[in-house]
Amino acid sequence: MDKSWMHADRRSKAYEFGVEAFLNFAVENLLTTTHIRCPCVKCVNLKLFGVGIIRDHVYFNGVDQSYKNWTFHGEPWEATTNASRNVEEDDGHSRYSFVSEEIDMDDNDFGDFGSDPYEFANVIGDGDQPVYPGCRKYTKLSALVKLYNLKAKHGMSDVCFTELLILQGDLLPEGNTIPTSMYEAKKTLCALGLSYEKMHACPNDCILYRKEYEDSTNCPTCGISRWKEGKDSILKEGVPAKVVWYFPPIPRFKRMFQSHETAKSLTWHAARKSIDGQMSHPADSPSWKLLDDKWPEFGNEPRNLRLALSSDGFNPHSSLSSRYSCWPVILVTYNLPPWLCMKRKFMMLTLLISGP
Repeated sequence: MDKSWMHADRRSKAYEFGVEAFLNFAVENLLTTTHIRCPCVKCVNLKLFGVGIIRDHVYFNGVDQSYKNWTFHGEPWEATTNASRNVEEDDGHSRYSFVSEEIDMDDNDFGDFGSDPYEFANVIGDGDQPVYPGCRKYTKLSALVKLYNLKAKHGMSDVCFTELLILQGDLLPEGNTIPTSMYEAKKTLCALGLSYEKMHACPNDCILYRKEYEDSTNCPTCGISRWKEGKDSILKEGVPAKVVWYFPPIPRFKRMFQSHETAKSLTWHAARKSIDGQMSHPADSPSWKLLDDKWPEFGNEPRNLRLALSSDGFNPHSSLSSRYSCWPVILVTYNLPPWLCMKRKFMMLTLLISGP
């Protein structure tokens, strides 16, 4: 189906005909006129409306031009763009193709990779795209990550960051891929799966205020209040005394199995053969073998992940007299070969515990 209208002037006949063709396509495939995802730049397929409201939104706000595959409106997955399907490695295999043949995975083993299983591959496509034609030092993704790091490091406001992006786009040669707003930048980075959950915690580290303790105001173990105490010794209700940031690791594990090469590396410990009798990997240790003997069902499946948990506190501020400390909790995947398991990109931050 012709999608060139998405880049046309909103006042043109081509845009008008394109909008009507799109709405007709959605109604025919979804068999509804009242619960359709709106593809405008503000709703970005997150809200459901009727045909009339969607038509108004697409005219007033414009259509989200990055929505190239209309999967939310009935287009099949096979129509995904070349950038998401044809990302290849040296051996000719897709980096992000599923690996059922390599490690004998059943279709049901993949689980839910999210609403769009190709979204992550689209981001990787941005990682291969130069920030402007002929640039060899930065890609669209690497430039955006560096700019966003500057924003976080110096406490830049969203408005200031948007203006910086616009200025960068003007300074770079024509055809550059720098996003023009904070919204576009966030949309790209969110596809990396960098989501987190903030959980209130007891200042004495007794409990997390979740599940059965979600509505509690005092710790059931030590009795201390959940809320922060001000300088005047008055509790600031609604302001937690301690917060833990939780970064879910499961989506990252799923993406590891999406990669052809990484999936093979995750079963390396079972495929290798130790010929010298020396302990060169945790798989050679008595602890690993004890686990296999104690839970044979777990040990017989080489894709099951063996994880090491590590934590240490550090002072993120330059002043050594500061009492503030921060405790990251890191997961290390021991399934990987010894030359990979301690690489920075495979060490996962799962918790960040604030101090003092």
